[in-house]
Amino acid sequence: MTTSSQVVAGKATPRGRFPHIKRAGDFLFVSGTSSRRPDNSFAGAEADAMGVTRLDIKVQTRAVIENIRDILASAGASLADLVEAQVFLVNMNDFGGYNEAWAEFFDYDGPTRTTVAVHQLPHPHLLIEIKAVAYRPLHP
Repeated sequence: MTTSSQVVAGKATPRGRFPHIKRAGDFLFVSGTSSRRPDNSFAGAEADAMGVTRLDIKVQTRAVIENIRDILASAGASLADLVEAQVFLVNMNDFGGYNEAWAEFFDYDGPTRTTVAVHQLPHPHLLIEIKAVAYRPLHP
């Protein structure tokens, strides 16, 4: 079985010693991905001069899926190759907005999906994180 790992140029550097994506045979495993940008700011998170934050689940969800799209592209795959997604929400009250943004990218023929609530994610501005598995044969 062929395996390879990759940290993708132009994406936020992982906050630990792990790759953005790892190939194991014909499967691609995408590490938990957030809306964090390469400059360590977050799509869908703003703070005013007083430190009051405004967090937007739709913007964050779109940014996470776009980050996953770019990570998959680095391995010659696309969102159409996703077979499974595991989604972590800090607050299940965000489920509606997240579901709306998800539907902009996927329909019933998209990846299987599990969504769970978690106590917290690695930064207080994060509302969502997604890890995913894609199937993209090395030799189609």
